[in-house]
Amino acid sequence: MSTYPAAPTELTVRRLSVDLSQGFSRHWNGGDAFLTAYANALSMSFPVGEQSFIDAVKAGAKNLPDTPENAELKHIAKGFVGQEATHRHLHALYNAHLEKQGLVNHWGPRAEQRLKKGRDEFFSKSEKGYLHELAITAAFEHFTSIFGDLTLERMDQAGDWFAGAEEPLKTLWRWHAAEESEHKCVAFDLYQRLGGNHSWRMRWFWYVTIQFSTDVLRQTINNLWHDKTLFKPATWWSAGKFLFGRHGMVWRVAKPVWEYTRKDFHPMQVGHPTQAHDWLTRHANQWTAVGAKA
Repeated sequence: MSTYPAAPTELTVRRLSVDLSQGFSRHWNGGDAFLTAYANALSMSFPVGEQSFIDAVKAGAKNLPDTPENAELKHIAKGFVGQEATHRHLHALYNAHLEKQGLVNHWGPRAEQRLKKGRDEFFSKSEKGYLHELAITAAFEHFTSIFGDLTLERMDQAGDWFAGAEEPLKTLWRWHAAEESEHKCVAFDLYQRLGGNHSWRMRWFWYVTIQFSTDVLRQTINNLWHDKTLFKPATWWSAGKFLFGRHGMVWRVAKPVWEYTRKDFHPMQVGHPTQAHDWLTRHANQWTAVGAKA
């Protein structure tokens, strides 16, 4: 019998009570230029990325046969779409302020062009092109859920990436982390249910791994360049500690990344079983369920 927690059967769409209208400081993440630039780079990818995930999951759910056993997965797919739409909206507001600070988002437009080319030249010509987009989405969701798990794992301890972050961004990132962990299996389950195979799942996973790693590095460097902190020793010290320190990213992601390569892998096998739920429960005063009565 599996000891892993069951996949969720309900996803709550939440309206986060944060106000980004007043903006935030240039080095909002504890005064650390690198940690700020890295998080900003991730945010720059989200509006385009989240929309592509929404499109993939919608297409996958649409192609699921209308059977009783698929009804639950179709229902949870709707919750996924609602959560990702909220992420897309808030990060678009966030990114608008980054633009006012003089940062230039190259990642978003590049991802949009790459997606359009893939759809025009490959996915649309494949009999089940939606399966490829689901495989890509499942791979990205694995990385975002790893980031989410690690964001919540060491809160208020050494290795907490947002320990010194300003409000409301600390709340925004931790809420986003919790929801990414919460819905991490939706695209994967759709891919499996629709007959996706391990071979294509792995092809797209390694493609996404290379693409994501390259894109986040390029955008972070670009952010630091515009911030005029790229060549400061403190920036490189922070980057080295973040990547290779005692609680460095490289060591912390290695195992969960490799787990994805197993034929019998499922996203619920990775991460803490209740961490996201615990954070969302403890901070229930900072969000409202969409559709709930006031």
